[in-house]
Amino acid sequence: MTLLIGTWPIELGQQVEVVYRVEQADGTTRQGTVAATWQYNAGVNSYWRAELGPFDPGDRVSYLMEGHGPNSHGVSDVASFRVGPKLYLALLWHQHQPVYKELAHPTQAGSYRYPWVRLHAIRDYYSMAALVAEHPDLHLTINLTPALLWQIEDYVERGATDRALDLTLKPAETLTDGEREFVLANFFDADWHNQIFPHPRYKELFIQRREGRPFTVQDLRDLQMWFNLAWFGQEFRKGEVTLVTNEVASVNRFVQQGHHFSTADMEAMVAEQYKIMRAVIPIHRQLQEQGQIEVSTTPFYHPILPLLVDTDQATIDRPGTTFPPRFAHPEDAEAQVQLAVEAYRRWFGRTPRGMWPAEGAVSQAVVPFFARDGIHWIATDRGVLARSGRWGYDVDNPDVLCQPYRAEEGDAALSVFFRDTQLSDAIGFHYHAYPDAQQAARDFLGQIQERFVRPLRSDEDRILTVILDGENAWGAYREDARPFLHALYTLLEQETAIQTVTFAEYLEGNARRNIPPHPPAQQTKVYDLFTGSWIDENGSMPGVDLGTWIGEGEENLAWQLLGEARTLLDHLRAAPDVAPALFTALYIAEGSDWFWWFGEDQNSGNDPEFDDLFRTHLKSVYQMLGVSVPADLNRHIVPHTVVWSFVDPVTQVSSGDRLVIRTNCPGTLTWWPDALPAQTAEMVPVGGVMAGVCRYQHTLGPFPADVQEVHFIFRCTHVDCDGQDICCRPDKYTVQVV
Repeated sequence: MTLLIGTWPIELGQQVEVVYRVEQADGTTRQGTVAATWQYNAGVNSYWRAELGPFDPGDRVSYLMEGHGPNSHGVSDVASFRVGPKLYLALLWHQHQPVYKELAHPTQAGSYRYPWVRLHAIRDYYSMAALVAEHPDLHLTINLTPALLWQIEDYVERGATDRALDLTLKPAETLTDGEREFVLANFFDADWHNQIFPHPRYKELFIQRREGRPFTVQDLRDLQMWFNLAWFGQEFRKGEVTLVTNEVASVNRFVQQGHHFSTADMEAMVAEQYKIMRAVIPIHRQLQEQGQIEVSTTPFYHPILPLLVDTDQATIDRPGTTFPPRFAHPEDAEAQVQLAVEAYRRWFGRTPRGMWPAEGAVSQAVVPFFARDGIHWIATDRGVLARSGRWGYDVDNPDVLCQPYRAEEGDAALSVFFRDTQLSDAIGFHYHAYPDAQQAARDFLGQIQERFVRPLRSDEDRILTVILDGENAWGAYREDARPFLHALYTLLEQETAIQTVTFAEYLEGNARRNIPPHPPAQQTKVYDLFTGSWIDENGSMPGVDLGTWIGEGEENLAWQLLGEARTLLDHLRAAPDVAPALFTALYIAEGSDWFWWFGEDQNSGNDPEFDDLFRTHLKSVYQMLGVSVPADLNRHIVPHTVVWSFVDPVTQVSSGDRLVIRTNCPGTLTWWPDALPAQTAEMVPVGGVMAGVCRYQHTLGPFPADVQEVHFIFRCTHVDCDGQDICCRPDKYTVQVV
């Protein structure tokens, strides 16, 4: 450390020295004196230079300057600083999938309706941890929801399958007409520009399907293979990977082969998937035991915990929204946390230190549910801190935002971290569009320096929290985001002003990395933790709330149906320890995923499928009880729509139907009914859900009875489009209205 010291007046025979004291991280102290060297005179002042140090990370240094002259003597005030990074960074990747299994028929083939747990496992769940291991100076947290790990375990230990897996392994020549159509309609469910177009044979099949040309048996077999190959992480496609289980996984030979696959090839490829799935939990356990990552968790089936406690206490502020019939079952909230902790102990051999509550949804009332089960920290969004307390907190001030707060409710207490929304969203939604991965990583570090490091004024330790989805975003990145993540991790390892930590590491300290502890007793208390989440419902008043999951007609109907099933269990005096399967179905239906997509505030592009899954889980409660399923559970909550896509182009709709035009590329849609004037609109982004494939769509209709045809043209505006790809051709399509 260099000090430039000014003295007055200018006088021959002056001497300046710096007296310092060092308190080291291990509790020992040392002190000394350093003589300053005269540099120059300017005006009425003399200027001196002194060098202090070197010091070790974690040292706290206090010092004063003392000057002596023939006719003068002066002593400065004591100054102090701590040696270490200017800012700690806690980065958390959240990984979750809702339960896609039909519990009423758990052993039937294809009991998982969708393959996204399996496919994300071979692209994201193993590799996201393995990427961290390649950067040993990087520490971060990975949140794995119990619902996700339970489903992976179901595949590798209990023989679970999904429909897409069954149809991958079924010989193409034996597929029924319905199965052929399912394969053709669903096996292009991948990002066009990053997962389909880079592979010549897969792109060829895509064009063939779009142009409506027939598929031979060999074409179908190649499609069965390429749908799966495109989902493998690039490291498995490019070479061999030795897993932590000591198995070696690779599909490079199939990528090199490219076409003319056999049924035996398909079986061998699927065997590689199971190797990777078997290694997901072991790699996280190993890295946690080595101290490089922390594995956090979530209440088991990803419920919005404050809503389970009492829907009447929900924060909803969108005009026209109302509360559903009251649902108040704090015992379910407590059970979801307890189940998560119990499962975590089984998977990782210890109690979790922290939780990312589903969607960051918290309230003052839920603090005890975490604390009673030994959870030391939770995290949510800065918007919650902004609305907490009587007057809110100034979250634009880095010294206010960048610290954990102590939340207390009765005798319960824990630490709460508040993430920065802008940085989290930059990775999740924006950096994929950067043409250069290094540029995107530099922008991320530049934002931290500009918005947080430079404005910090406090000498106290500060920690910046960044939390986002750790799986769905990567489909939009080139090469599965590997170049971006490597660039980001490398810069973070090299950055001296920023040190990456896990949340528990920051709270408990890590002497090996010279990180002091930051126990709750040293933390500022947060008053009246606001009832909110990470998101502000579309169309609502400014400020985070819970309106994404409650308040609109569809959402409230879902809460009513859930409440009726819960009331029946109470009436029958059913208990989780006596009838665990019943409560498993109920707890799954309490998950946030279904309610997110109900209503007009969010659109997945798959709303009817989520509606059906939600009602299927509730039906399971009645079916396992052996009682009649209420008629309301056989009615759609979401209005009926017909989806047109390039790989599943419908030819007609009823006049009362809504027609959804869906693509996997951004663009504009021009449409006109019959001979009426054309209209043009931007396609609306939806999804990043289930498959993690961002889709774009526009909804037309319902149409007047006299409309006979609807015509439309799609024009792609993807940043990588060169105008030559199949998605760019401005062909006219027609759908009959009958």
